[in-house]
Amino acid sequence: MTNEISEKLKQASHGLLMMSESEYPFEIVLWVGQGQEPITAQKIRQLTGHSQDSPIEEVELEYFFRNCAFEKEYHNELQKKDVKKFQALIKTLKENLNEIKVYRLGTRSIDVYIVGETLDKDLAGISTKVIET
Repeated sequence: MTNEISEKLKQASHGLLMMSESEYPFEIVLWVGQGQEPITAQKIRQLTGHSQDSPIEEVELEYFFRNCAFEKEYHNELQKKDVKKFQALIKTLKENLNEIKVYRLGTRSIDVYIVGETLDKDLAGISTKVIET
């Protein structure tokens, strides 16, 4: 089941780039057997190898994708196509994961983890990086 979810996320995020001051692709994250306890900032730091004092912020899924998953007047045709792809990615996340959380770790060069719990009690999702100066 969890491998199937990873494959769905891989297909949904294929070719998408997270826009910030740079562009980064999405990668699949999977932590088998880690969904028994609630997802916390401390647990995400531990699973991702960040120090326990790394700055971390939790944001809503729609807020994180606010500039790329919702059509804006200034979007060109290519960006409008990407909006649909980002909407499909959000839908795939919501259909396959429970308790989805978005964590932003660091400052300026920010590692982003969008994770949720699978039915098999594993943690799965996607990660990317955003640059904010």
